[in-house]
Amino acid sequence: MITLQQLRFLAALAATLNFSRAAELAFVTQPTLSSGIRELEDRLGVALVERTRHSVMLTPIGREIVERSKDVLHRVSEIESVASAHSNPEQGKFTLGAIPTVGPYLVPAALPAIRRRFPDLGLYLREEVTESLVEGVASGRLDMALIALPFDIANLEHVTLFDDGYQLAVARTESKESGEEVRDSLFRGRDLMLLESGHCLQRHALAAFPGHELSLDDSFAATSLLTLVAMVSEGLGVTLLPELAIDGGVAAHAAIDLVPLPDACPRTIALAWRKSSPHNTLFRSIAGILAASQDRSPIHQTMA
Repeated sequence: MITLQQLRFLAALAATLNFSRAAELAFVTQPTLSSGIRELEDRLGVALVERTRHSVMLTPIGREIVERSKDVLHRVSEIESVASAHSNPEQGKFTLGAIPTVGPYLVPAALPAIRRRFPDLGLYLREEVTESLVEGVASGRLDMALIALPFDIANLEHVTLFDDGYQLAVARTESKESGEEVRDSLFRGRDLMLLESGHCLQRHALAAFPGHELSLDDSFAATSLLTLVAMVSEGLGVTLLPELAIDGGVAAHAAIDLVPLPDACPRTIALAWRKSSPHNTLFRSIAGILAASQDRSPIHQTMA
């Protein structure tokens, strides 16, 4: 009979393509993992893994079985979660995904209140781009995710927390112009330096002024807001910074000036999770704490 442990061993090997690292991921010894995968191959009568002295790869049938086993393991995880939620809905370990332009600036401010409200809850933060977060929540790899809308979040349930506007960051030597002059220069050909295309902030920033076509400086793309701030400080360009990150200190001590942009369309910060999750009430409570930590626009509930 195929066992869940064997499927977990195969999933760990598929994720690492290395028997040693897969064993660490599965919290077993390497011989135990190797033996479990061989037993699975014997039971199925097919080779799942190609082994050489220097590499490991899945066979075509191995890849197909890994994909099909993900649903099995996800269902088992949900069964375990339902039981855990029934016995103590406010206890356990949960993984919160977040986009890099939100997580570091929102979660630390809310964490003390979350700990006071749920002292037996363990919260683990993972930073990923939005597409990966949505996939992670849908597949069960993540319990919930902090994302910025608009974005297609498929069939996830979500609560919007607050709107997050922008300010224009310019080098201090450029800021002799008035705020309006600097803002208007965006619509006269000045290029913006932004995060690389995998980050949704790039798309949201370029859409901040409907009816105006902002130009992107495609000769440079950063992977973090801190890098953008450093580049602006050196006079190499201008950028749009989310107010959430500004409040979180991303521009503190930098040689830049910030120009308010009250007419820019904000992005909307939301907490999302699976509709099938047994922790719906808990996640809504966490959403309320996250929203309250920013003291911004009132929270309102939305179901995708």
